[in-house]
Amino acid sequence: MDKQQIEERIVEVLKTVYDPEIPANIYDLGLIYRVDYNPDDGSLDMDMTLTAPGCPLADFIMEDVRQKVLSVNGVKTAQVNLVFEPEWTQDMMSDEAKMDLGFM
Repeated sequence: MDKQQIEERIVEVLKTVYDPEIPANIYDLGLIYRVDYNPDDGSLDMDMTLTAPGCPLADFIMEDVRQKVLSVNGVKTAQVNLVFEPEWTQDMMSDEAKMDLGFM
């Protein structure tokens, strides 16, 4: 697989990760800020956030993300960074997530 195919697969698996308190996946919620895949060494460096800084499930969600992206063929290492800049807002959600959650 080339870099683009691997990055598309990473997005696919990110769409299977859900915040247990919200019935929408973290990708469509807009919680993934950056995905930087390096095909030379198979490393993945990601920035993600949470809907609230004090989320009690942060460790669970981040580990779920890490395990799922590591399952993608071509990804050898994954660094998942939790960031809070910029602060997440509902405007970052995809239209699909907004419809699922009744915001449209």
